[in-house]
Amino acid sequence: MTDRRTQLADNLAAVENRISAACAKVGRDRDEVTLIVVTKTYPASDVRLLAELGVRHVAENRDQDAAPKAAACTDLPLTWHFVGQLQTNKVRSVTGYADIVQSVDRTKLVSALSKEAVRAGRELGCLIQVAFDAESGERGERGGVAPDGVPALAEAIAGAEGLRVAGLMTVAPLAGPYAGRQLAAFERLMEISASLRADHPTANMVSAGMSGDLEEAVMAGATHVRVGTAVLGVRPRLG
Repeated sequence: MTDRRTQLADNLAAVENRISAACAKVGRDRDEVTLIVVTKTYPASDVRLLAELGVRHVAENRDQDAAPKAAACTDLPLTWHFVGQLQTNKVRSVTGYADIVQSVDRTKLVSALSKEAVRAGRELGCLIQVAFDAESGERGERGGVAPDGVPALAEAIAGAEGLRVAGLMTVAPLAGPYAGRQLAAFERLMEISASLRADHPTANMVSAGMSGDLEEAVMAGATHVRVGTAVLGVRPRLG
Protein backbone atom coordinates (compact mmCIF):
# COMPACT_ATOMS: atom_id res chain seq x y z
CA MET A 1 0.00 0.00 0.00
CA THR A 2 2.90 2.33 0.78
CA ASP A 3 4.30 1.76 -2.72
CA ARG A 4 0.93 2.54 -4.26
CA ARG A 5 0.63 5.71 -2.18
CA THR A 6 4.07 6.82 -3.33
CA GLN A 7 3.19 6.05 -6.94
CA LEU A 8 -0.04 8.06 -6.74
CA ALA A 9 1.72 10.93 -4.97
CA ASP A 10 4.40 11.07 -7.67
CA ASN A 11 1.82 10.94 -10.45
CA LEU A 12 -0.30 13.64 -8.83
CA ALA A 13 2.78 15.85 -8.49
CA ALA A 14 3.56 15.40 -12.18
CA VAL A 15 -0.01 16.28 -13.19
CA GLU A 16 0.06 19.26 -10.83
CA ASN A 17 3.22 20.50 -12.52
CA ARG A 18 1.58 20.17 -15.93
CA ILE A 19 -1.49 22.13 -14.84
CA SER A 20 0.62 24.81 -13.18
CA ALA A 21 2.84 25.18 -16.25
CA ALA A 22 -0.18 25.47 -18.54
CA CYS A 23 -1.72 28.10 -16.25
CA ALA A 24 1.52 30.08 -16.18
CA LYS A 25 1.77 29.98 -19.96
CA VAL A 26 -1.50 31.88 -20.35
CA GLY A 27 -1.39 33.96 -17.18
CA ARG A 28 -4.02 32.06 -15.20
CA ASP A 29 -3.90 31.47 -11.45
CA ARG A 30 -3.43 27.81 -10.59
CA ASP A 31 -6.45 27.87 -8.29
CA GLU A 32 -8.71 28.60 -11.28
CA VAL A 33 -8.42 24.95 -12.37
CA THR A 34 -9.84 22.01 -10.42
CA LEU A 35 -8.38 18.54 -10.92
CA ILE A 36 -10.93 15.72 -11.10
CA VAL A 37 -9.35 12.27 -10.85
CA VAL A 38 -11.24 9.69 -12.92
CA THR A 39 -10.87 6.43 -10.98
CA LYS A 40 -12.94 4.19 -13.27
CA THR A 41 -11.85 0.56 -12.78
CA TYR A 42 -9.57 1.29 -9.84
CA PRO A 43 -10.61 0.21 -6.31
CA ALA A 44 -11.96 2.15 -3.36
CA SER A 45 -8.55 1.77 -1.69
CA ASP A 46 -7.08 4.03 -4.38
CA VAL A 47 -9.83 6.58 -3.76
CA ARG A 48 -8.89 6.58 -0.07
CA LEU A 49 -5.22 7.13 -0.90
CA LEU A 50 -6.11 9.96 -3.28
CA ALA A 51 -8.21 11.61 -0.56
CA GLU A 52 -5.25 11.34 1.85
CA LEU A 53 -3.12 13.06 -0.80
CA GLY A 54 -5.53 15.99 -1.04
CA VAL A 55 -7.77 15.04 -3.96
CA ARG A 56 -11.31 16.33 -3.41
CA HIS A 57 -12.99 15.58 -6.76
CA VAL A 58 -13.30 12.08 -8.23
CA ALA A 59 -15.22 10.85 -11.26
CA GLU A 60 -16.66 7.62 -12.59
CA ASN A 61 -18.15 6.67 -15.94
CA ARG A 62 -19.86 3.35 -15.16
CA ASP A 63 -22.48 3.03 -12.45
CA GLN A 64 -21.63 -0.61 -11.78
CA ASP A 65 -18.12 0.50 -10.77
CA ALA A 66 -19.14 3.75 -9.13
CA ALA A 67 -22.02 2.77 -6.84
CA PRO A 68 -20.17 0.29 -4.59
CA LYS A 69 -17.04 2.46 -4.58
CA ALA A 70 -18.96 5.56 -3.52
CA ALA A 71 -20.76 3.54 -0.84
CA ALA A 72 -17.40 2.42 0.56
CA CYS A 73 -16.13 6.02 0.69
CA THR A 74 -19.04 7.93 2.21
CA ASP A 75 -16.82 9.10 5.08
CA LEU A 76 -14.44 10.94 2.77
CA PRO A 77 -14.74 14.67 1.95
CA LEU A 78 -15.22 14.08 -1.79
CA THR A 79 -17.31 15.52 -4.59
CA TRP A 80 -18.40 12.73 -6.93
CA HIS A 81 -18.81 13.40 -10.65
CA PHE A 82 -20.50 11.05 -13.11
CA VAL A 83 -18.90 11.50 -16.53
CA GLY A 84 -20.07 8.59 -18.67
CA GLN A 85 -23.00 8.15 -21.00
CA LEU A 86 -25.95 7.65 -18.69
CA GLN A 87 -28.93 5.41 -19.41
CA THR A 88 -32.19 6.33 -17.71
CA ASN A 89 -32.39 2.95 -15.94
CA LYS A 90 -29.22 3.86 -14.02
CA VAL A 91 -30.38 7.32 -12.95
CA ARG A 92 -31.80 6.29 -9.58
CA SER A 93 -28.52 4.69 -8.56
CA VAL A 94 -26.36 7.55 -9.87
CA THR A 95 -28.49 10.14 -8.12
CA GLY A 96 -27.73 8.40 -4.85
CA TYR A 97 -24.03 9.33 -4.87
CA ALA A 98 -23.21 11.78 -7.68
CA ASP A 99 -23.01 15.46 -6.82
CA ILE A 100 -22.54 16.47 -10.45
CA VAL A 101 -23.60 14.69 -13.64
CA GLN A 102 -21.35 15.87 -16.45
CA SER A 103 -22.96 13.97 -19.32
CA VAL A 104 -26.46 15.46 -19.67
CA ASP A 105 -27.33 15.42 -23.37
CA ARG A 106 -31.09 14.92 -23.80
CA THR A 107 -34.36 16.05 -22.26
CA LYS A 108 -35.42 12.50 -21.39
CA LEU A 109 -32.38 12.27 -19.13
CA VAL A 110 -33.19 15.65 -17.58
CA SER A 111 -36.67 14.41 -16.67
CA ALA A 112 -35.33 11.20 -15.15
CA LEU A 113 -32.65 13.01 -13.14
CA SER A 114 -35.17 15.52 -11.84
CA LYS A 115 -37.58 12.82 -10.71
CA GLU A 116 -34.89 10.94 -8.79
CA ALA A 117 -33.26 14.07 -7.34
CA VAL A 118 -36.62 15.11 -5.90
CA ARG A 119 -37.25 11.60 -4.58
CA ALA A 120 -33.83 11.60 -2.89
CA GLY A 121 -34.17 15.16 -1.58
CA ARG A 122 -30.99 16.24 -3.37
CA GLU A 123 -29.90 18.92 -5.81
CA LEU A 124 -27.74 17.74 -8.68
CA GLY A 125 -25.40 19.95 -10.65
CA CYS A 126 -25.78 19.22 -14.36
CA LEU A 127 -23.20 19.82 -17.05
CA ILE A 128 -24.41 19.74 -20.62
CA GLN A 129 -22.13 17.52 -22.69
CA VAL A 130 -21.33 19.24 -25.98
CA ALA A 131 -20.43 17.05 -28.97
CA PHE A 132 -18.38 18.73 -31.67
CA ASP A 133 -18.77 15.68 -33.92
CA ALA A 134 -22.58 15.93 -33.96
CA GLU A 135 -24.78 17.59 -36.54
CA SER A 136 -27.75 19.69 -35.44
CA GLY A 137 -30.32 17.54 -33.65
CA GLU A 138 -27.99 14.57 -33.31
CA ARG A 139 -25.90 13.09 -30.49
CA GLY A 140 -22.16 12.60 -30.69
CA GLU A 141 -20.35 9.30 -31.12
CA ARG A 142 -19.44 9.38 -27.41
CA GLY A 143 -22.60 11.13 -26.28
CA GLY A 144 -23.29 14.83 -26.15
CA VAL A 145 -25.59 17.29 -27.85
CA ALA A 146 -24.70 19.36 -30.91
CA PRO A 147 -23.67 22.93 -29.98
CA ASP A 148 -26.93 24.45 -31.23
CA GLY A 149 -28.87 22.21 -28.83
CA VAL A 150 -27.29 23.68 -25.70
CA PRO A 151 -29.74 26.57 -25.06
CA ALA A 152 -32.87 24.40 -25.14
CA LEU A 153 -31.32 21.74 -22.94
CA ALA A 154 -30.20 24.39 -20.46
CA GLU A 155 -33.74 25.71 -20.26
CA ALA A 156 -35.02 22.19 -19.59
CA ILE A 157 -32.54 21.74 -16.74
CA ALA A 158 -33.29 25.19 -15.30
CA GLY A 159 -36.99 24.36 -15.24
CA ALA A 160 -36.51 20.94 -13.65
CA GLU A 161 -36.92 20.56 -9.91
CA GLY A 162 -33.86 19.29 -8.08
CA LEU A 163 -31.42 20.20 -10.86
CA ARG A 164 -29.02 23.11 -11.39
CA VAL A 165 -27.43 24.26 -14.65
CA ALA A 166 -23.78 24.00 -13.63
CA GLY A 167 -21.97 24.38 -16.96
CA LEU A 168 -20.58 22.47 -19.92
CA MET A 169 -18.44 19.43 -20.61
CA THR A 170 -16.82 18.07 -23.74
CA VAL A 171 -14.53 15.28 -24.90
CA ALA A 172 -12.12 16.16 -27.71
CA PRO A 173 -13.80 14.76 -30.85
CA LEU A 174 -12.31 12.00 -32.98
CA ALA A 175 -14.26 13.05 -36.08
CA GLY A 176 -15.70 16.19 -37.64
CA PRO A 177 -14.15 19.62 -38.15
CA TYR A 178 -12.47 19.67 -34.72
CA ALA A 179 -10.84 16.21 -34.94
CA GLY A 180 -7.21 16.53 -33.89
CA ARG A 181 -7.76 20.19 -33.00
CA GLN A 182 -8.25 20.00 -29.24
CA LEU A 183 -7.36 23.61 -28.50
CA ALA A 184 -9.80 24.89 -31.12
CA ALA A 185 -12.55 22.64 -29.78
CA PHE A 186 -11.96 23.79 -26.21
CA GLU A 187 -11.87 27.44 -27.28
CA ARG A 188 -15.21 26.95 -29.03
CA LEU A 189 -16.56 25.39 -25.83
CA MET A 190 -15.53 28.53 -23.93
CA GLU A 191 -17.47 30.68 -26.40
CA ILE A 192 -20.57 28.54 -25.87
CA SER A 193 -20.00 28.77 -22.12
CA ALA A 194 -19.93 32.58 -22.20
CA SER A 195 -23.25 32.61 -24.04
CA LEU A 196 -24.76 30.09 -21.62
CA ARG A 197 -23.67 32.07 -18.54
CA ALA A 198 -25.45 35.16 -19.86
CA ASP A 199 -28.76 33.34 -19.40
CA HIS A 200 -27.76 30.96 -16.57
CA PRO A 201 -25.23 32.62 -14.21
CA THR A 202 -24.77 29.39 -12.20
CA ALA A 203 -23.30 27.66 -15.28
CA ASN A 204 -19.71 28.54 -14.41
CA MET A 205 -18.09 25.10 -14.79
CA VAL A 206 -16.27 24.15 -17.98
CA SER A 207 -15.01 20.56 -17.86
CA ALA A 208 -12.57 19.71 -20.65
CA GLY A 209 -9.26 17.99 -21.13
CA MET A 210 -7.97 14.61 -20.04
CA SER A 211 -4.53 13.03 -19.54
CA GLY A 212 -3.44 13.66 -23.12
CA ASP A 213 -4.77 17.16 -23.67
CA LEU A 214 -5.17 18.86 -20.30
CA GLU A 215 -2.75 21.64 -21.32
CA GLU A 216 -4.94 22.66 -24.24
CA ALA A 217 -8.01 22.70 -21.98
CA VAL A 218 -6.28 24.86 -19.36
CA MET A 219 -4.98 27.23 -22.02
CA ALA A 220 -8.48 27.59 -23.49
CA GLY A 221 -9.94 28.46 -20.08
CA ALA A 222 -11.40 25.24 -18.68
CA THR A 223 -12.26 25.32 -14.98
CA HIS A 224 -12.03 21.54 -14.50
CA VAL A 225 -9.83 18.86 -16.06
CA ARG A 226 -10.59 15.12 -15.85
CA VAL A 227 -7.45 13.03 -15.46
CA GLY A 228 -7.32 9.27 -15.06
CA THR A 229 -4.39 7.45 -16.63
CA ALA A 230 -1.79 10.11 -15.80
CA VAL A 231 -2.62 9.73 -12.09
CA LEU A 232 -3.63 6.09 -11.71
CA GLY A 233 -1.71 4.41 -14.51
CA VAL A 234 -2.87 2.36 -17.49
CA ARG A 235 -6.23 0.86 -16.65
CA PRO A 236 -6.78 -2.87 -16.19
CA ARG A 237 -8.61 -4.39 -19.13
CA LEU A 238 -12.33 -4.62 -18.45
CA GLY A 239 -13.74 -8.12 -18.41
